[in-house]
Amino acid sequence: MAASGTVRSLSQALKPIGLLGGRLGNSARVFSAAVNYHGGKSIYTGPIIPPPAKYGGRHTVTLIPGDGIGPELLNHVRELFRFSCVPVDFEVVNVNSSLDAEDDINNAITAIRRNGVALKGNIETNHIMPPSHKSRNNLLRTTLDLYANVMHCKSLPGVQTRHQNIDIIIIRENTEGEYSSLEHESVSGVVESMKIITRHNSLRIAEYAFKLAREKGRHRVTAVHKANIMKLGDGLFLQCCKEVASGYPEITFDSMIVDNTTMQLVSKPQQFDVMVMPNLYGNVVSNVCAGLVGGPGLVPGANYGNNYAVFETATRNTGKSIADRNIANPTAMLLASCLMLDHLKLHDYASMVRLAVRKTINETRLHTPDIGGQGTTSEVVQSIMNHIQSTGPLTSEHL
Repeated sequence: MAASGTVRSLSQALKPIGLLGGRLGNSARVFSAAVNYHGGKSIYTGPIIPPPAKYGGRHTVTLIPGDGIGPELLNHVRELFRFSCVPVDFEVVNVNSSLDAEDDINNAITAIRRNGVALKGNIETNHIMPPSHKSRNNLLRTTLDLYANVMHCKSLPGVQTRHQNIDIIIIRENTEGEYSSLEHESVSGVVESMKIITRHNSLRIAEYAFKLAREKGRHRVTAVHKANIMKLGDGLFLQCCKEVASGYPEITFDSMIVDNTTMQLVSKPQQFDVMVMPNLYGNVVSNVCAGLVGGPGLVPGANYGNNYAVFETATRNTGKSIADRNIANPTAMLLASCLMLDHLKLHDYASMVRLAVRKTINETRLHTPDIGGQGTTSEVVQSIMNHIQSTGPLTSEHL
């Protein structure tokens, strides 16, 4: 029997896995916080309310299948949502990454503007495409000003890794830096690639990181940089972090050079709490941290702006080599869909799915090959649905 469509209250004692776990009433407000700047000073303007349910209490979400394993994983998300009677309808928008024309990605951006929320697979960016070809993922983030990429790397019970007790929140500036797509070759054999760092965006992402740290009861924020070499660009980012830190005296602030950061992560990751960094360093650090807790198939990610939110796997892997083989780990995409449900304030549905994912990993111990098992994607999803079904109606003793 499918799970009841009636929203059910889950036990506060449950601590489901996934980004920031649990019922994210507070974190949902933080993730959508609007910060405006006037005269160089940040002004918190309050929470951005997620789009309301429009039709019979149901939400419409843009779904972008992407490439590689994206389409099959998102089909499993849709299957699980139908089984669990989640009040979400998907507007599917396909993006062909091999085309030079940008009509597809513009259609996707229009759909996200209409619905306010999206769930997506990674869209391939092939390095052999001509320089004029812009990354579709990057176009989406910059056009919608999804300036904050948030990733929570947390050790998962039931997954064997070298390090245990990892609990790191990574905040990545998502719209500038080395991803500014400003390159030219004015002299043959000499390419200049511009890295853009602005005071406005650096203040904005630093404010976001410290506000999130405060809301979640975190005690330390580490800014990652390379200001010893890029004294102006990374120096500006670091200075902005220091300015924002002065407004949060209860939170310890420190900084670390990016090369040392990667070494410290693989040797003693438990020392980190909240990390904030420019775009490219965020890409590197996110992938390192995902590897520390079991790999890209386990960690969800989210991109937030003042008006829109897009959810995907944290490391943005396309996974073309394992596409359509029924061996991809669905955990990261399913947990990304839980983040989406939390954003829509459907917290009980998110907790229900997270709990079932946790039971499949830790109790049933059904693992896909990437984490040492022999389970297929379909078998893992079926196990999750079985756990949802067996939960049954909750009584007052669960509250």
